[in-house]
Amino acid sequence: MERVSIRAIAAALGLAAAAIAHAAPVMMSAEWAKEACAAWNKDAVLTEGLAKSGWIKNDKKRGYKVLHVYRTDCKDSRPVELRIAARGARAECVYGGAIEHATLDGDADYLMHAWTSRWVEMGKGEYGPTKAMFLGRLEFQGPMLEAMGNMGPFSSFLLLVGKVPSTTGSCPK
Repeated sequence: MERVSIRAIAAALGLAAAAIAHAAPVMMSAEWAKEACAAWNKDAVLTEGLAKSGWIKNDKKRGYKVLHVYRTDCKDSRPVELRIAARGARAECVYGGAIEHATLDGDADYLMHAWTSRWVEMGKGEYGPTKAMFLGRLEFQGPMLEAMGNMGPFSSFLLLVGKVPSTTGSCPK
């Protein structure tokens, strides 16, 4: 009986250690951005919709668009970056992580931030970008008319925040 108990405890400790090793990243951290980039590429609304609409073509002839996102209530945290580029007939995320392009071009790139609780609400689909911006729940800078012409993909991006596993009990470092 004692052997079984020790084995059970050892197995439970092993599972707990594995869970800790694979814990979800902090929302809007560089690790989260990497996972968000991978999730972007699995979303047909983002990859195909933003290519078909022509959104990806407004890249200022750089070959990519940049999105910076952050949590408003995480005052000491830097935004993270998602870089989107045309790859064939798709708008693919080619980079997710720490900021590599500090200066955004307001005619092509986007900066978005919201309180953590609002990101969670938008990620659950409780409301979309129109309501979020109208009520000031999502702060947004970038080509507004372009964004308004792509509300379906914009909504899908907000839902992506809820699809990427993350923790919100601390701020990104």
